[in-house]
Amino acid sequence: MGTVRPFLDGPARGRRWLAGTALLLATAAVITASSPGPPRPGPRPPLSAAVPAAPGVVVPPARPAPRNLPVISYEPAPRGFPPDPAPLSTRPLTEGLHPLRRIAVYDAPGGRPRAFLKPDILGVPLTVPVVERRAGWTAVLLPSVNRRIGWLPPRHAAWATVALRDQIIIVRRGHRMTWLRDGVPVHTWRVTLGMDHTPTPLGRTFILGRSRLPGMVYGDTDVFALGAVPDKPHLVPAGLRGAHIGIHTWFHDGELGRNTTDGCIRLTRWGQRKMLATVPPGTPVVVLDHAPAGPPRRDARAQERPGTPGQGRLTPSRSPSTASAGNAGPDAVGAGAN
Repeated sequence: MGTVRPFLDGPARGRRWLAGTALLLATAAVITASSPGPPRPGPRPPLSAAVPAAPGVVVPPARPAPRNLPVISYEPAPRGFPPDPAPLSTRPLTEGLHPLRRIAVYDAPGGRPRAFLKPDILGVPLTVPVVERRAGWTAVLLPSVNRRIGWLPPRHAAWATVALRDQIIIVRRGHRMTWLRDGVPVHTWRVTLGMDHTPTPLGRTFILGRSRLPGMVYGDTDVFALGAVPDKPHLVPAGLRGAHIGIHTWFHDGELGRNTTDGCIRLTRWGQRKMLATVPPGTPVVVLDHAPAGPPRRDARAQERPGTPGQGRLTPSRSPSTASAGNAGPDAVGAGAN
């Protein structure tokens, strides 16, 4: 079980309150991270073999990757990767890619190798959504960077695929988060989003993993870490830079529908628990300014069925007590940049 740096979140006016509770919250996080978790449903669907290139397709060869390439981790990803060609698309991404060993990620089919992906990030199995296939190569959303993709050559022994049934759509102007399963809306929540100077980043990302941070501040629930990071990292609290955007609940619902976080998405405690119980890592998330055109197919709340939770947990290695009490918000013990 690995550790990750904390998520960020919390209005400035709550930071003085945190100074007296940071040590207590940090201690609770450490104890819970080492304790057995609650019972979880069965395993995710089995991985399938990587899809080969179609017959007759000329596959651009992959250049050998230098051994000293950086590895994509929870820290900011290396530069040089191309932008997501459709960052605001709500087209469901129904396939995830799981590395089976360390594999090189390229900036284009047959292009330059930029970094390595490993099967896990800090002990949490990694699943990245597939966004495109071209000439036998596969493009995926990358973690620890916003609106960037990487290309992988068709090597069967290097990676495998897993079905992705869920999607999360967040609309900033309406402060709404909708969870869909198999393209059907399951539930919509009113949420709290980032302040003007630390906005919730637009575009496609995905659930990277979860962090166990029980206690009053987080409503006694875990938090989701996303692949996304702050668009303006220099404006987040100094003690929390390097963190990821998170989805989590809060100790009260009084700020739902407002912009008061450092970038994270806050929802109700019931909603967070429902999501944690059913939505796995690798699930695509897209943040929009406006609601997508066209009405949803139907409301499936009456037909919810338990799903499978994600494997592994992301646990903070740095507590709010290590950050400046004047900079850390109550959300700082959690999962991502808020």
